[in-house]
Amino acid sequence: MEASLWRAHAARREVTLERLPKSWQRLGGRGLIARTLLDEVPPTCDPLGPFNKLIWAPGLLVGHGLSSCDRISVGGKSPLTNGVKESNAGGTTGLQLARLGIRALILEGAPPEEWAVLHLSKRGGRFESAADLLGLGVYEAAERLRSRFGPKAAIALIGPGGEMGLASAGIQNLDKDGEPSRINARGGLGALMGAKRLKALVIDAEGAEPPPLADEPAFRAAQKKYTQALLAHPQTTTYAEYGTAAMVMMCDGFGGLPTRGFSSGTFEQAEKISGEALRELLLARGGEAETTHACMAGCVIRCSNCFAGPSGERVVSPIEYETIGLVGSNLGIGDLDAIARINWELNDLGLDSIEIGAALGVAAQAGWMEFGDAQSAMRLIDEIRRGTPLGRVIAQGAAVAGRVFGIRRVPVVKGQAISAYDPRAIKGTGATYATSPQGADHTAGLTIRAKINHLDPQGQTEVSLKSQINMAGYDTLGACIFSGFGFARAPVTTRELLQCRYGWDPGESPLQDLGRETLRLERAFNTAAGFGTADDRLPEWMTTEPLPPHDAVFDVPSEALDGIFRDLGV
Repeated sequence: MEASLWRAHAARREVTLERLPKSWQRLGGRGLIARTLLDEVPPTCDPLGPFNKLIWAPGLLVGHGLSSCDRISVGGKSPLTNGVKESNAGGTTGLQLARLGIRALILEGAPPEEWAVLHLSKRGGRFESAADLLGLGVYEAAERLRSRFGPKAAIALIGPGGEMGLASAGIQNLDKDGEPSRINARGGLGALMGAKRLKALVIDAEGAEPPPLADEPAFRAAQKKYTQALLAHPQTTTYAEYGTAAMVMMCDGFGGLPTRGFSSGTFEQAEKISGEALRELLLARGGEAETTHACMAGCVIRCSNCFAGPSGERVVSPIEYETIGLVGSNLGIGDLDAIARINWELNDLGLDSIEIGAALGVAAQAGWMEFGDAQSAMRLIDEIRRGTPLGRVIAQGAAVAGRVFGIRRVPVVKGQAISAYDPRAIKGTGATYATSPQGADHTAGLTIRAKINHLDPQGQTEVSLKSQINMAGYDTLGACIFSGFGFARAPVTTRELLQCRYGWDPGESPLQDLGRETLRLERAFNTAAGFGTADDRLPEWMTTEPLPPHDAVFDVPSEALDGIFRDLGV
């Protein structure tokens, strides 16, 4: 089945199929989302209004079981940043969309009067009633959907946060075991899905074949080469054993672990919430605990985990570093059990733990909770679940919370919360936060592994740009950030896989070419939406308030930030 464009018309409740426009044919994932937005969405439109569109786009390499390369990109104009937004996740959504030959699914138009579930299969698409799902948390809603449509279907759904139109709402996806734990978290895309009154997307690819390969023997040879390179990389073993939580002690060592509202870069209880402590705890508890787990079928890294309580019963899967950093150390909480409970609550509400963790840190500064008090954090999360004014303020994100509570020390860029790497200590990532079209997002260009002095303001934009280009390329391929371990060791495989998949010449440096094109498209959309150089800055307080233990401020020169994309022509 050749890849095609599927349009779902929210108000008319119909699904149509089209050929991909010529200018879209060599793009996927993040790049295709940017192209679609630039071609079809008025840049100045209301993000929650009828002219915005929600786009699902599997990457160019999705659909063939390549390790770490079956991610799904979802995007639109962000209700949080008011600019271009792409958020990607693991799970089964991308794989099954690709199996149906869908390069992009566009949900568009004004909302209908009633909430719906959109079901896709080889027979096309249809809308069904979602009346029995409204108000349900993600976990219960997913179980009802699996009972209704079968356990093999992929599902992407929103929780109460998306139904309420909260700007921190994401879109949850089933992992390979059927748990709705993989979230397109950032940018408020769950609120956009809710604005179209779509509770869930169900994809049933039963009977569908993998996308066609132009040269299957050569593709499989390149796949083997890539997998061997990935397995040989030492970081693959690290992430298999400790997951992303391995970053806790590394970031604390750099003095960049967000602590108590980004007031410090080290946390005295970091060891208690580290990857090492998490692994030891899960091994000791046994039962349903898993120290290593794959969110996507065929992934050889298996950096996920399943957290179990004291009796060995599963609590949540997974606990990621970003959650540990934002609802753990950032809130002064040094208890993995408490972090796991908060993680489950936010998952069930369908909310971004980064955004909510940052907003709770702002609330703590304003006296609404105490740093270190997990129960007070849970009380505020319950306010969100009950839809109270206080809860809604927090769940509209850290920027809104800061304005309402009168707090100046708010860690946001372009309206989106900074993730768990303090940019005063890791300045290349700070340059990414400042200049990325996506807003503050470590996945847009993390620089912590670069062999540089992270406290030196010089040269940081060059390191950031390289990382931003690569990450935009990976997001366009549908590849996890950790796939880079394999592609870096066997860079020719990127070209070989694309050539053998599609039969066209992708050039000598397809990863970087795709990354540059994606960034150009995103910058063009944001410029048309009204963004300028003043938006490419970190919060002013981070340039003046020293961060212990190094007493660093963010001092990358403004002229360097302004010129970071000059060679891209934007």
